Amino acid sequence: MARMTRKDYAQMYGPTTGDAVRLGDTSLLAEVEHDHAVPGDECLHGGGKTLRDGLGLTPGFNSAMGALDMLLCNALVIDPVVGIVKGDIGIKDGRIVGIGKAGNPATMDGVDANLVCGAATTVRDAEGLIATAGGIDIHVHFDSAQLCEHAISSGITTMIGGSLGPITVGIDCGGAWNVGKMLQAAEQWPINFGFLGRGNSSKAGSLYDQIEGGCIGLKIHEDWGAMPAVIDTCLSVADEMDFQVQLHTDTLNESGFVEDTLAAINGRTIHMYHTEGAGGGHAPDIIRVAGERNCLPSSTNPTNPYTVNTFDEHLDMTMVCHHLSPSIPEDV
Repeated sequence: MARMTRKDYAQMYGPTTGDAVRLGDTSLLAEVEHDHAVPGDECLHGGGKTLRDGLGLTPGFNSAMGALDMLLCNALVIDPVVGIVKGDIGIKDGRIVGIGKAGNPATMDGVDANLVCGAATTVRDAEGLIATAGGIDIHVHFDSAQLCEHAISSGITTMIGGSLGPITVGIDCGGAWNVGKMLQAAEQWPINFGFLGRGNSSKAGSLYDQIEGGCIGLKIHEDWGAMPAVIDTCLSVADEMDFQVQLHTDTLNESGFVEDTLAAINGRTIHMYHTEGAGGGHAPDIIRVAGERNCLPSSTNPTNPYTVNTFDEHLDMTMVCHHLSPSIPEDV
């Protein structure tokens, strides 16, 4: 019986059980825990390959009978539930219906009943590629439609944020008409979108309006006032209507310090931006909230302290993102 070296096999079909794959330019290795392929019956398309009529493609097996709409062959799947496995990914009616061994059960061993291929099954090679769940970006300034193209190219499938075009203060889409236009514009992209309203109000009326108008949550930004009363009111409405509040705290400490903000939060779950401590919140001790069980911390590149560009870029970032002017001493 003919034998292949592991190197030759990996070049043709991708890595198999026991192989380790280096992730990008890191020192992290992903070891394949299981390979669904059956040696000799792997799915490949092209000249002289297995996905031909009567071989890997089942004659007469149509969509109504359960034939896949699309097949991704020999992908390395890295998933927190499935694990690190190599297999074929079957898609039907826009959804993944299985990860396993695909093909023609009449001629191939081990074919999953949900992964049978027919003449109408579109096939894409995935050997040598990694398939993971789509990423979620929860801090998006929607200042350009081109963001969506870059997101898709980077594996981002869910984008949550706001802004109505090239404006930089906050990431919110206040106003029912504005939210409606954003939802309408989002229809052209194969991405899941969530738009945030503005949570800066110590009275609840306008907060209800924004959620009922289509916002997925509310953002409190210091530039519109992140006072303890605002935080408390917004979180109270969030508990009532079941949505998330995102908070960019008071860098200037005008309305209180980090202790006052935590007191206003009062143990309720909240998502807090820029908690790494180089701007975008209570200076200099906002990083403390990363140790609070109810606070979901997040960071952004411009506000990471002790990095190579912190000093060079931080002033420019502050001027642009907070609508300030370097020519006004009070702003600087």
